[in-house]
Amino acid sequence: MTGNSMRVELEGDRILVFRAGHAEPSLVQSAAPDQRPFIHPIVAPDGRGILTEDAPAHHPWQHGLYVGMNDVNDAGFWLEGLREAQRAADGTFHPRPLASPKADGAGARWSVETEWRAPGGAPLLDETQAWRLVDERATLALDMEWTLRARTDLRFGEYAYGGLFLRMPYRREWGGEALNSESQDATGAEGQRARWVAVSMPIEGRPDAAGLAILDHPSNPEHPVPWRVDSQLGICPSRSIAGAWQLAAGAATSSRYRVLVFTGPIQRAWVESQWQAFSATPTATA
Repeated sequence: MTGNSMRVELEGDRILVFRAGHAEPSLVQSAAPDQRPFIHPIVAPDGRGILTEDAPAHHPWQHGLYVGMNDVNDAGFWLEGLREAQRAADGTFHPRPLASPKADGAGARWSVETEWRAPGGAPLLDETQAWRLVDERATLALDMEWTLRARTDLRFGEYAYGGLFLRMPYRREWGGEALNSESQDATGAEGQRARWVAVSMPIEGRPDAAGLAILDHPSNPEHPVPWRVDSQLGICPSRSIAGAWQLAAGAATSSRYRVLVFTGPIQRAWVESQWQAFSATPTATA
């Protein structure tokens, strides 16, 4: 399938998104059977360097840009059974076969539907991730509408993280920076409410830094949401930090995010202007 600027391909359980003039995909969506869906790699807008990391040694259950939750009716949807002591409490992810993505001019759209099951195999909820990527030449904008629909009464426990999570290839010896909308750095931003958080760091294969920012839409629950900002600059907008919440059987909850992909250090004024534009968009992403 082709468009004026983007080309998208469905290859089994993966969606590949190509920008005009690029032989390699700028983004890959994976949704393998019985595995957590995730996006990796995300390539820098100028094509130089991969800005996400899959299964780093310090957190092998993390995969680029992905979703996970903790304490969903006492089940965990974060560690993927990789810690023996908690394996019996871990639930599982079951993506449905991917539908054909669509390219339209400078944009591409796709969706991922996944059933989350309790440790014993009972379905707990249906998740939908609806994505739209827009090529803005020097930057990329990736919109997500994230919907959870309960199959049974659900309680989500208070936790220090959970939701949409970004893992970049942080290296302690190279460093990096994080900044939120309240002008707090990585240390100050942990657990704090903010409209957005941005991360930039040196990236292998390029002479300068590059980064991503996640913007929280004003219509989201708990906006401005509390954030996880960990010691390797992983970031996560998480309503679970604010306290436990519930979802009745048959009910649904949705949140909207915009992920900005950029090169260079964090430009606070630019990220803020992007949040202002995003905050004024009331329609769904897909």
